[in-house]
Amino acid sequence: MENNKPIHKIRYGAIVASIWENQSKGGKTYPSVTVERLYKDDEDNWKSTGSLSRSDLPNAVKALDEAHTFLTREREDV
Repeated sequence: MENNKPIHKIRYGAIVASIWENQSKGGKTYPSVTVERLYKDDEDNWKSTGSLSRSDLPNAVKALDEAHTFLTREREDV
């Protein structure tokens, strides 16, 4: 499955959780979640990192909890 866009994004402040649909070699699809922090560099360009500071953690927890809820509800709809 060649898809470069997440199926769903959740944002809290500078924290973004992205939900991706992956496909195994056997053809079965399964979700995965990535978390990143957005920031602007010295030239005012948007960048992202997987490194989170202590102050980022509450928003990361909220984003991951919402990702879990999204995936749980999506599974119930199947």
